Amino acid sequence: MQPGNVKQASTDTIWQWLSEIPDPEIPVLSLTDLGVIRDVRWEKGTLVVTVTPTYTGCPATAVINLDIETKLRTCGVEDLRLEQKLSPPWTTDWLSAEGREKLKNYGIAPPVDAVKDTRPLADRILQMTGASKSSVSCPRCDSENTEKISQFGSTPCKAAYRCKSCLEPFDYFKCH
Repeated sequence: MQPGNVKQASTDTIWQWLSEIPDPEIPVLSLTDLGVIRDVRWEKGTLVVTVTPTYTGCPATAVINLDIETKLRTCGVEDLRLEQKLSPPWTTDWLSAEGREKLKNYGIAPPVDAVKDTRPLADRILQMTGASKSSVSCPRCDSENTEKISQFGSTPCKAAYRCKSCLEPFDYFKCH
């Protein structure tokens, strides 16, 4: 333990604290649900938290870092270093299963696993451009009879969709 640190909590405890921090853009998700916190470790009495932003230049990165620092300092961690890790880049595959369910319950369609998609590239391009049937399910009625209204939604990581069955608009958390 480094002098001045109130305590050197276990990494399990630190992960629990971090799971209580909401994403600033989608507050129903925690930062751990989102998968942006990549590692937590102690190095010679300093807590090192590794963070991967959802994309380079994400406007929420500064707020996320401040929220992490504020939470950990409130819990008594004094010696803290945040590291940004850009490689490998964040992917929606890092969203937890619980996070995907939280998105759906909140009214945002969770990402379709495009990174794991094994369809031919031409089929995926057709879907991305809206030229083929969407596989994005409506978070309200579960219908797959949906259409992309705009590639751009309420935040850069979301697209605007509409359900043709229940006629409700909804955000879709884009894959990347």
